[in-house]
Amino acid sequence: MPPSTFVNEHNVATIRNLAGLATPMALRVAVTLGLPDRLRGDGAAVEQVATELNVSPVALELLLGHLAALGIIERASTGYRNTDYGATLCSDAGNGLTNFLHLDMAGGRAELAFVELLYSVTTGDAGYSRRYGRDFWADLARYPRLRESFDQQMTHRFREQIPQIVGGYDWGRFSTIVDVGGGHGTLLAAILAAHPRVRGHLVDLEPTATEAGRTFGAHHVEDRAQVTAGSFFDPLPEGAQAYLLCDILHDWGDEHAHRILGRCVEAVRPTGRVLVIEPVGGRRAETEFDLAMLVIFGGRERRVDEFRTLASAHGLVLDTVTDLTDQRCLLEFRLADPS
Repeated sequence: MPPSTFVNEHNVATIRNLAGLATPMALRVAVTLGLPDRLRGDGAAVEQVATELNVSPVALELLLGHLAALGIIERASTGYRNTDYGATLCSDAGNGLTNFLHLDMAGGRAELAFVELLYSVTTGDAGYSRRYGRDFWADLARYPRLRESFDQQMTHRFREQIPQIVGGYDWGRFSTIVDVGGGHGTLLAAILAAHPRVRGHLVDLEPTATEAGRTFGAHHVEDRAQVTAGSFFDPLPEGAQAYLLCDILHDWGDEHAHRILGRCVEAVRPTGRVLVIEPVGGRRAETEFDLAMLVIFGGRERRVDEFRTLASAHGLVLDTVTDLTDQRCLLEFRLADPS
């Protein structure tokens, strides 16, 4: 066989594997059905599991066969059982995969919007709305379980990066920080714990805001932390030295990003700062995540020049860009000198 023929066939096989949907969907269905948890220990027979889950035993056997080929489960005398590799998908593994894959949780539900990627690329709009009939945020408002799982997802994503974020920037130079859309407050609590002279104020929607209050109590910073239930599209608490937007702007197209920045500029002190933490295109952003921002939110990972242009419309000047982690940068903006 000529070398060129081999190379071509190899390329075809590689691309076919990259494009195949069977494996990613099998993993998602397995997690949604709770199979990694159910097949711990000695495992169980197909018929028994099918009866418990009220699914087709024939179809379940096909799914389990593919999961076995992947090494997620293995055949046993009892039927099928989980492997050490498959234990990574158990709900108590603490790695965030359940939220990312489960079709009834915010992460897994959002990922299915990728079937509308052609629509998003054609229009520049989120595919999520086209698939579900409402945008991502309206979905969270309609289904409290999605809101809860989204908050958990955001908290988990930051867990390992918080020490770098707190240690990689001089937060102590500010007497007051407003965390705009700060979620459960994990980051702000860590900043306050590291800097006893700093006071914080978190703004987010209910019931997220209530959970943030509990976080501040758990970190023993509640005496320096205030919580306001509200939207970052509405007026923000005024007069702080810094307004923090962490993983906020990339969730929105330019129209809404302008509204959020406008609210920060309305509220910040004349000598204050607007701080943006998120992946930056061409610097700390992954291309796959960039597409996720588009198809789920209609947003994107902006490049430094795009941030500079976005902010300049509000009289903000980009002072510095700091690489905080391998995934996120901090962009520090100040108000332009009126003279």
